[in-house]
Amino acid sequence: QVQLVESGGDLVQPGGSLRLSCVASGNSFTFDVMGWYRQSPGKERELVASTTLRGRTNYADSVRYRFTISRDNAMNTVNLQMNSLKSEDTAVYYCNGAVYLPGARRADYWGQGTQVTVSS
Repeated sequence: QVQLVESGGDLVQPGGSLRLSCVASGNSFTFDVMGWYRQSPGKERELVASTTLRGRTNYADSVRYRFTISRDNAMNTVNLQMNSLKSEDTAVYYCNGAVYLPGARRADYWGQGTQVTVSS
């Protein structure tokens, strides 16, 4: 029932910019944390950026100062502005929403992913 739908992935030249968006639906709850992960073939999925309800953010060192995450709680969306893109940013980017549950449990919800390719 809960769905996260990403958009904005594209082919872009090195040094270019992209803005990814994720819209959540079907959730009767509010995500405690929303964020973006990425994965390339043969590599583990890694956290790119995340943000809490109150706006606290966390970034991977590799994207800090280049990417900016933002969240609109009223619209149930989270965005990722990506600037100064490098070839190593090429990956499938996944939207994530997480809620913390009783019993020290965490539930994660994922989008299907959107492809970002940085190439000349």
